[in-house]
Amino acid sequence: MAEAAGVGVATVSRVLSGGSASPETREKVFAAAARLDYRPSALGRNLRRQRTGGVGLLVPDITDSFYARLADGVLSCARSYGEPVTIGVTGDDPEREAELIGALIEQSMDRLIAVPSGDGDMWAPALRAGLNVVFADRRVRTDVPSVVPDDRAGVLTAVEYLAGLGHRRIAFLARHGQSQRVTAFLDATASLGLPVDRDLVVHARASRDSAYAAAAGLLQNHSDVTAVLAGGNVLGEAAVLAARELDVRVPRDVSLIMFDDVPWAELCSPPLTVIAQPAQDIGYRAAELVLRQGRRPPTVTLPTRLVVRASCGPRVAPRRSS
Repeated sequence: MAEAAGVGVATVSRVLSGGSASPETREKVFAAAARLDYRPSALGRNLRRQRTGGVGLLVPDITDSFYARLADGVLSCARSYGEPVTIGVTGDDPEREAELIGALIEQSMDRLIAVPSGDGDMWAPALRAGLNVVFADRRVRTDVPSVVPDDRAGVLTAVEYLAGLGHRRIAFLARHGQSQRVTAFLDATASLGLPVDRDLVVHARASRDSAYAAAAGLLQNHSDVTAVLAGGNVLGEAAVLAARELDVRVPRDVSLIMFDDVPWAELCSPPLTVIAQPAQDIGYRAAELVLRQGRRPPTVTLPTRLVVRASCGPRVAPRRSS
């Protein structure tokens, strides 16, 4: 192996164990490993380093297609490094998250990708314990590398599109962890000269039942709203179901835009306009950061894009309260 790479045995061992080396040296070693189909003994390697190996991944909800695709990106990258992935589901509960972090530390796992549920202060003990953390989708500390979608640009694009259709009373459906999108929404409405009404930002807890209740309450209590921006696909699904149950027609009564493109969005009647996010790329890039040695960028921001379908139309007169 060392001879094929043109480096010393110690250098090969250092590179394959994740130690420091120049990019050129690492490339030589990994290229030689690929040619020889070399697979280091994970057990032996980790016994020497007194760690279990692998990568921990914490997500709020594995049944949410966004997080499922994010996880797929992590798994794909980790596979190329020969590292297993241990997945934990937090339910967007900071206490549950803390328990899972503690369990991973007890297992001597020192690399973790997380969609954080707790605030920045909650992560301090994990960082003091030496856990190598990368945040994905959300950023709660500036001293932890993060891979996030461009929420600000995505929200602004959506609000500009709705404003261009004549909508002025635009509501935002949000869930836990979406404070950056909420801030971006309020900033976008203000910058476009639209009414800034915090009552039109409706929050849901991390469950489908809560999302539905939030969407139904919004449509029932704010008949003057002519457009809704849903902060994620679970919230978008809830808005579609609530509108159907309440006989609110999309887009004739309410225009709807959803963050995240999912297969069922095109199957809706009408098909949903969405802000597409690169969920798999977010996971892949986060795994690259946590597995890579050396200097890492503090934040990687990936672009979003507006996909226009048929769920938005020109503003009409507000609905009458039932």
